[in-house]
Amino acid sequence: MAGAGLAVSVAIVAPPIAHATASTYPARRVCAIPSSSSSSSGSSFRSSPLRATTGLSGNRRGARRGVSVACSVQGQDTTIEVPDVTKSTWQSLVMESELPVLVEFWASWCGPCKMIDPVVGKLSKDYEGRLKCYKLNTDESPDIASQYGVRSIPTMMIFKNGEKKDSVIGAVPESTLTTCIEKFVER
Repeated sequence: MAGAGLAVSVAIVAPPIAHATASTYPARRVCAIPSSSSSSSGSSFRSSPLRATTGLSGNRRGARRGVSVACSVQGQDTTIEVPDVTKSTWQSLVMESELPVLVEFWASWCGPCKMIDPVVGKLSKDYEGRLKCYKLNTDESPDIASQYGVRSIPTMMIFKNGEKKDSVIGAVPESTLTTCIEKFVER
């Protein structure tokens, strides 16, 4: 069965069970588990539902054999897109905004930027009408990044009335950004 794959359906359960067979749960999530040429044909697949839904590698035994789990939520887009700001739109979107603005300085190759992106997306929804959120690609607009002294990414800056008010560097927890934002938004 080298090269063949196995599709397993699992559901999210709370609290996650350490080891459960995929047939225990009704079909809600679809996970493709590629077979490995070194795997034994008589063994059954066991995985943690938490690992299956987060897309992390399979269980510890499976990880040694090169088994990985790739999952997707069918028919549901859970990410919130944060609009881009560029050199041409910087003045109108950030500097002339009547609301405070959170700008995420990022790059497509940056791992921590990919980690913080969903957090910024969630915050843009949570503070809708009180805060605007944008992303600035530092590879495409390096002059703006250098103008504000951005030396590492991700960097999140808050602007209010056209002035830089605060900045947070790194892939920080949501609570850190919330604390920073709360100082500048109207309640």
